[in-house]
Amino acid sequence: MDFKISEYAIESVVPHKHPMILIDSLDKYSDDIGCCSVTITGESIFFDSESQSVPSYVGLEYMAQGIAAYANAHERDAGLPTAIGFLVSSRKFKVLIPRFSVGSKLAITVEKLYKEDNGLSAFDCNIKCEGELVASAKINVFQPNDPVSFLMEQA
Repeated sequence: MDFKISEYAIESVVPHKHPMILIDSLDKYSDDIGCCSVTITGESIFFDSESQSVPSYVGLEYMAQGIAAYANAHERDAGLPTAIGFLVSSRKFKVLIPRFSVGSKLAITVEKLYKEDNGLSAFDCNIKCEGELVASAKINVFQPNDPVSFLMEQA
């Protein structure tokens, strides 16, 4: 599998603004896989100073932003602008630890299982800390061709 080292700033591939960009970087990606990372610090959003950690359920959003980074790197490679997508559902979300401790370096991997012509995609996602699996999920996302029109139709 040929991985491309990402040269994209995370702000250019995750369609959020700080402080809601929760991951640090898209490190590399291929046709079907994206690898991202985040280091937990005292400045991490959702950081709890009492426990010196971020709750592990935030991992679901780390995975979703990993999917966005992966998908938008491909959009940018094709000369297209960054697009928004929607987390539709998650299945089999498992966390094996209660929290991500300060100083933890998390490796987020998202693997595309399929993408339909209508914009619906499914991903197998996991988070590892020091090489050990700490969270996993199957996530379904939807990226409409025209997100603004789609949102207007839903209003």
